[in-house]
Amino acid sequence: MRPMRKTSRQKDAAWALEVFDKAPFVTVSMSRQDGTPYGLPLSLVRSDELTFYFHCASEGEKIDCLRHSPIVSLSAVSKCTPKYEEKKNNFTEYYHSAIAIGKAEFVEDQYEKTLALRLLCERFLPQYMDHFDEAIARSLDRTTIVRITLTEPPVGKSKP
Repeated sequence: MRPMRKTSRQKDAAWALEVFDKAPFVTVSMSRQDGTPYGLPLSLVRSDELTFYFHCASEGEKIDCLRHSPIVSLSAVSKCTPKYEEKKNNFTEYYHSAIAIGKAEFVEDQYEKTLALRLLCERFLPQYMDHFDEAIARSLDRTTIVRITLTEPPVGKSKP
């Protein structure tokens, strides 16, 4: 693990995980085979302090990137409020953000795939959980699940 310089506005890992939980999308950055960066916003869900999941098609650029190099960076913003502070004649922005580094792996186990999809559905569409089992029966075999395990503690920052 790399040592991090602590700033006065840096928050602890638990706070950073809350930012990830509140963010509607998390940008996942990875590397293409030629070394160029590739990042995209994804709907992630967290199962514990180290584990995130997302689902995707079984082919595409992110799959190619992850097969080439499984190390990813996560970044999220759960609050972003631009402000003009009249008394200070100052433009600023109030925010809550978090970053983390992890390793991505393709999930093959049917139980873990179902668990990940259940967590995703409960987070984003909880009102439709009565349709979950039927949807899983139809699509589990053709759905790709990626698990990201954090390899460093997440770091959060904020400007209240």
